[in-house]
Amino acid sequence: MHSASSPFARRWDDSRASATPRRSLRIAPDSASRLLRCGQSAFCRACGNPVEWYLRGDDHRVGLHPHELPVAWVPEPCRWHVSCGIAHPTGDGSNWCRLAHTLLCPAHPAPMAAPELSGLRRSLALRTRRLLDAGVLAPPATSSDDPPPDEVVCRPARPVVQLLYVRYLASRPVDEIQCVAQTRRRTRCTAEVLGPGALRGVWTLVPVSAHHGQLALPSDVMAVYSLSGLPYEEQLRWRAQRCDQHAAATTAGDLAVADWEPFDPLRHHEHIRTRLPSRGRRSGGHAPRQARP
Repeated sequence: MHSASSPFARRWDDSRASATPRRSLRIAPDSASRLLRCGQSAFCRACGNPVEWYLRGDDHRVGLHPHELPVAWVPEPCRWHVSCGIAHPTGDGSNWCRLAHTLLCPAHPAPMAAPELSGLRRSLALRTRRLLDAGVLAPPATSSDDPPPDEVVCRPARPVVQLLYVRYLASRPVDEIQCVAQTRRRTRCTAEVLGPGALRGVWTLVPVSAHHGQLALPSDVMAVYSLSGLPYEEQLRWRAQRCDQHAAATTAGDLAVADWEPFDPLRHHEHIRTRLPSRGRRSGGHAPRQARP
């Protein structure tokens, strides 16, 4: 017999029930976000091949090839492994590893350090060619079709956006940032965050400041799409990457991870633009230099 006040649970045969019951992984139906901490499947905008996006230990995102590869094919500095939903830039000691998609993407130059991956790159290039022939993937711009330099500066492919006093690097132009909310049909919302009636930010030149307490360089400036002049609720909507319709819909979950990446002037120096957009060649979604009243 045992005391009725025993703090431990007992079975019918008076044995101690110390084993924790196993529970399956579930998400509450009323959860604001139905995303698990796992790879988010997407397609590369350059080649059209599938990519899985994972968070790294520093909260930056990395696109990995969706399949594991033998470690004999991948050089040691290029190996990745995923543990508990986090991608780590090293091997895990097994005979298999993951690989960054940029090393296999046909739109990027072939890496000299990994000749074993040439066969896999050719298979991805063949799939890209089929997508181009079918009209699913837009062909890359040739040298004769390249826009003038002013137009390139006017509409950067990955602009730097400042909101809530933090600078982020967007994954696409400002007027193409897509809402991440889930619709009633369980598909991703196709509306843009910068809708027709949404408040717009302003392009401004700011000093390129480094992190970790380093001083700003007064001679180096960059163009930033600033949202600091917008109301606090509007900046929260941009940070959550939701359109006007889904901004107040708290029951609608997220079907994708927000594309914001903390801006680092050292890592993202190729995305720095030193000129403001031109008035004559501004495309939709960009605001004038001065803030609107």
